Amino acid sequence: MSTSHHHPHNHSHNHPHDYDTVHEHADWHTHDHDAQHPHVHGGVNDYMKAVAEYRKTFASKQDVLEQTPDPAVREMMLRMEQLGHDTVFDRFDQQKPQCSFGLGGVCCKICNMGPCKITPKSPRGVCGADADLIVARNLLRSAAAGVAQHGAHAREILLSLKFIAEGKLNLPLLGEKKMRAVCKAFGIETRGQSARRLAGKLADVLLADLSRALPDDYETIKALAPAERQKVWQDLDILPISAYNEVFDAYHRTGVGTDGDWQSIMKQFLRCGLAFCFTGVVASNIGTDAMFGTGHRATSKVNIGALKKGYVNIAVHGHLPTLVSEIVRIGHTKEFLGLAKKNGAKGIQFYGICCSCLAAMYRYEGVIPLSNAVGAELVLGTGALDLWVADVQDVFPSIMDVAKCFKTTVVTTSDSARLPGAEHYAYDHHHANIGDTEKLARKIVTRAIESFAARRDIPVFIPAYEVTADVGFTAENIAEQFPGYHALARALETGTIRGIVNMVGCSNPRVVYEKATVDVAEELLKNNILIFTNGCASFPLLKLGFCSKAGAAKAGKSLQEFLTAHDLPPVWHMGECIDNTRASTVFGGIAAASGEAIKDMPYAFASPEWSNEKGLDASLAFRLFGIDSYHCVEPPVQGSANVERFLKHDTKATLGAVMNVNTDPKKLAAQIVADIEAQRQKLGWN
Repeated sequence: MSTSHHHPHNHSHNHPHDYDTVHEHADWHTHDHDAQHPHVHGGVNDYMKAVAEYRKTFASKQDVLEQTPDPAVREMMLRMEQLGHDTVFDRFDQQKPQCSFGLGGVCCKICNMGPCKITPKSPRGVCGADADLIVARNLLRSAAAGVAQHGAHAREILLSLKFIAEGKLNLPLLGEKKMRAVCKAFGIETRGQSARRLAGKLADVLLADLSRALPDDYETIKALAPAERQKVWQDLDILPISAYNEVFDAYHRTGVGTDGDWQSIMKQFLRCGLAFCFTGVVASNIGTDAMFGTGHRATSKVNIGALKKGYVNIAVHGHLPTLVSEIVRIGHTKEFLGLAKKNGAKGIQFYGICCSCLAAMYRYEGVIPLSNAVGAELVLGTGALDLWVADVQDVFPSIMDVAKCFKTTVVTTSDSARLPGAEHYAYDHHHANIGDTEKLARKIVTRAIESFAARRDIPVFIPAYEVTADVGFTAENIAEQFPGYHALARALETGTIRGIVNMVGCSNPRVVYEKATVDVAEELLKNNILIFTNGCASFPLLKLGFCSKAGAAKAGKSLQEFLTAHDLPPVWHMGECIDNTRASTVFGGIAAASGEAIKDMPYAFASPEWSNEKGLDASLAFRLFGIDSYHCVEPPVQGSANVERFLKHDTKATLGAVMNVNTDPKKLAAQIVADIEAQRQKLGWN
């Protein structure tokens, strides 16, 4: 179908390409780059060669067919090909060769004097912006978009919490215990206060961090961030004012003729990382746990083989839990189960794509995870789904083409996310109909039953691959199992567990689908490194047995013995993407039990296949805590030596962490292992 896969080019620490123009560096990250990193090149031609080499590592559809670790994916790709349906893998091949200027980050479309690109012939844009400035501006705009995306998620959660407090939304507060603990951390008096009253006060504090205009403390950072990190961020002058403010300022700075200093742009990039972390992730997690509880350890069937014939099959896809929680509740009532059976169905079954199901599966029984966003078309191609509920983010418009062919009804539920041809049952732009949540849910489940009745003639093809996974790890239940995290800290100190890696992120067709994640995980486990996971990267780990207790056999001797003794899987599944908060809380708890700073612990963050703006911010958030990040996909910065060096070298001195990239997942894993061992040596944990 296309050219064969090339062996990856190593882009880990030392990059043999750089610009000959080296800017004077601000005093907030002063040190001699060239003395420490001498492997630099002389100009635009070299950067273009490096991009060309990187492009050779991109996977083809044939590579995916031959190498994807999940046989169900392979079967569905062949099935879609037989039916004549394009998928993300076909379209990725059709886009080749990808634009060198876009890959290097040196294409500027900000104003209408361009678009401009940096070449040997034109080293500056029309306005005079050079490669450093153009790359930095593009990177900051991506980071700002990530803050807006997770920030919008947070806004919807916090508005729901506020509406519950005000009586506009009739949902219980299932996480009252967690909410009261968080209120105490924020200094909110809890004695004699009702749950609803506390929900309102907490929502107000978190909404202020989202939208504050007047400079003031970022309360979530002040209440929850380690003191050591707060001092680092204060000294670097990167503490944000609010999520809205930093996104607003990012787009202002990067507008034509505004901020012309790439270093100033990168400082704003770091501010966006903190806003993303503490509002987009932490506040979202707090609000979700307050409303829907932290959930519990559970087992779940996963993968396409878990689809059931003869049931009203409803898939939820996206990130927002409020309406989804009500849809699941309504679908489990006797009334609607009776209506389904009256229409010839055996019952109603819920499935999940992306984060909606990951948030639901350990809170409600029987929500089955099927795939991350990249594999959504393959799931629809089974013909087994009657209704697809799409809310926001990572819902590709291409699903409509497949849904139409299989007569699957698609419903959109957010004013921010419409799909041509879909039916729309949603909150309005002003949330004036938030009180109609139950009505909307009833209408959606009713529509699913109607769709089931109308689809009896649709052929169904379900590859017979499913496994059972153990899910629902939280900071609370981990601390309960290992009182105060001391047993985990001791296992790290003695070397029973060599390190811990949080493995998350989306998927990217630049690499063989899901293979990079699996390859890295296998190598880490063999080297006795425990893995936490959430979000889209967790799907291959769920589907291929890494999250089952039997998966302990994949671990090295000492880790396997530890897991077996505690009846645990080698990969601890913590939920959806905002549940990075759970991983960071556990990281902090173990570090405190060891008497060490988080930045000094044998930890790492890995998003091998990251692809979107949120993924850029997620890795930055962990680096802001002093934890190195590791990836098989390059950010679009190769066109600027200074910006690339900032990400991959300079922040070691300021934040204590850098971004590492190697397109070969095995080599990336080896680097993680080596860096974790180096951390252990520094701690004297040999």
